[in-house]
Amino acid sequence: MTDVCQLAEQLWNGAADVAEYHPLLVQVPEGQEIAPGVLFYKGLASANTIDTGDGLVMLDTGAVVDTSRLFDAVRRWRPDTRLAAAVFSHHHADHVFGVGPFEREAEEKRWPRPLVYAHAGVAAAFDRYKKTLGWNTAINIRQFALPLERFRWQENYRYPDVHYHDRMAIRAGEITLELNHGLGETDDATWTWIPERKILAPGDLFIWATPNAGNPQKVQRYVGEWATALRRMAALGAELMIPGHGLPIFGAQRIHQALTDTAELLDSLESQVLAFMNAGASLDRILHEVEIPQRLLDRPYLRPVYDHPQFILRNVWRLYGGWWDGEFDTMLPAPRAEQAREWVSLAGGLSAVLERAAALRSEGNLRLACHLVEFAVLAEPGSREAHALRSEIYDARAKLETSSIARNILNHAALASAQGKRDLAGS
Repeated sequence: MTDVCQLAEQLWNGAADVAEYHPLLVQVPEGQEIAPGVLFYKGLASANTIDTGDGLVMLDTGAVVDTSRLFDAVRRWRPDTRLAAAVFSHHHADHVFGVGPFEREAEEKRWPRPLVYAHAGVAAAFDRYKKTLGWNTAINIRQFALPLERFRWQENYRYPDVHYHDRMAIRAGEITLELNHGLGETDDATWTWIPERKILAPGDLFIWATPNAGNPQKVQRYVGEWATALRRMAALGAELMIPGHGLPIFGAQRIHQALTDTAELLDSLESQVLAFMNAGASLDRILHEVEIPQRLLDRPYLRPVYDHPQFILRNVWRLYGGWWDGEFDTMLPAPRAEQAREWVSLAGGLSAVLERAAALRSEGNLRLACHLVEFAVLAEPGSREAHALRSEIYDARAKLETSSIARNILNHAALASAQGKRDLAGS
């Protein structure tokens, strides 16, 4: 069994490799009591159960694949104590699917049905998921390297019973659950503070990695407001923090440091982007001239193992500047395939483009090689030679990426070309 407290200590001190213990990969499905009356469970996300002295309360409830294991873990820990309530920290599908077995148990034992609490935006987000079933299937296949033939986005959700907007306090047994709204990875984020036990549950506002504030296929994220929420949490003096992903952090000083460092990273990125925008810079300049604070990325809890800092810059631009990147030819563009055919023709034909792309790959300039080989495939989508080189180039580039989102999407392109396609999940 993984010793959660010991591994958390090793990760904090750098004795364990954060890349190896990716916040999405490290799992503790058997559950473990990490403090009196606190059961830590880590599947795709963490789902933590608090014994209030008058029933159990869950802070997030896991993904579909966690449902049975989470129920079993809770019942091994507290066999006969009913689940009184659950809090969804936000609407993402790895946090909201574990209530079902407890509801069926309550019906069998004639217990009151557990109540689910969440921000008022969660219900609207579930409705949006239903409207975009195909889109969410496609983007998650790319982002998580999921099997095309076996994965489909969830259609049914457990909607919350009780909604709040800004703040809400719930008295549960011997404790108070203070629910607080924050903008961050989502617009419906809840972070929970239990003052009697000095426990902080930030949801995905803290995930033991560079904040997931960019994510290229997802809806708007809120960088500056995220930093504000982190600073509010840091001021509380929490002694145990149970994040939405990754392992718990113990001790007020460490928690304060982790939260304020994360806020500083986000503030730095947003303030630099805004300075460039206010000077009239294009998105291209921002992506390549903003200075990413490496001293912060070197922290064990801020490594870019999931999101990519450059993705965050794009999201700041999108929030304040809209969709146009500031390049005049992209305002009303010709179809990319038409552009590709023209550029390939000007370059002297497909063979010349592929030869140059291969040379760039050999030189290690994979970023530029991707541009050339992409135009080659767009210009002649039936070319086996073009697809073969595209597969090699994207595979090589993926191997260099620490961000798993970037790595998986690049790998998706490589796998697609191995099958003679540009995209396995779309067109």
